[in-house]
Amino acid sequence: MISRYGWRGLLVALALAGCGTDGRAPELDDVPLPPTTGERGRIVFLGTSLTAGLGLDPDQAFPALIQRKLDAEGLRFEAVNAGVSGETSAGARRRIDWLLRQPVTVVVIETGANDGLRGLEVDSLRSNIQAIIDETRRQSPKPAIVLLGMRAPPNLGSSYSRRFGEVFPELAKENDLALVPFLLEGVAGRPSLNQPDMIHPTAEGQRRMAETVWEVLGPLLKRGS
Repeated sequence: MISRYGWRGLLVALALAGCGTDGRAPELDDVPLPPTTGERGRIVFLGTSLTAGLGLDPDQAFPALIQRKLDAEGLRFEAVNAGVSGETSAGARRRIDWLLRQPVTVVVIETGANDGLRGLEVDSLRSNIQAIIDETRRQSPKPAIVLLGMRAPPNLGSSYSRRFGEVFPELAKENDLALVPFLLEGVAGRPSLNQPDMIHPTAEGQRRMAETVWEVLGPLLKRGS
């Protein structure tokens, strides 16, 4: 689980700092969406406690809110919340093979926050996310991938924070992925949108996160439906 001290530092940094990149994603026309076969497609949200919705009811976590949007718009997809609290990118890498044992239409990757809080090597973060991408693309048909950007706390220095933040847009560009530049946009550092521990978003914070993800995920799904 993300430590209280670590998240306080992270939230302050995220409220004040930028990624150091333009955060642009590839055009959605470049992101393939495999066809469904009449049944609902599966959208797997691979993530940490931010995805799991720690401290809230499961139906308040942003993947569940995405499901409501899917249902409201008549999009035949099932949102699967595969968030695990405290997990690093190495743990996500170990799990991805198991998560892909059933057909998947889209994989949404949210990982790295715990790597940053623990000061783990940026090269390892990059390698782990690339391995997740590679494993996902070995499936047939290939799922589409959406990468959720994250930023690092400032206590490890500006060089580390900059290199950490660059991982996500660079991997998105290199692999032609749809990118959400920053999952916690408009949420990080705001007490009213975080639980009393200032670690995890409130239900309203999760709603903001769902809107941020939907801005990228929604058009991808509509284009492929």
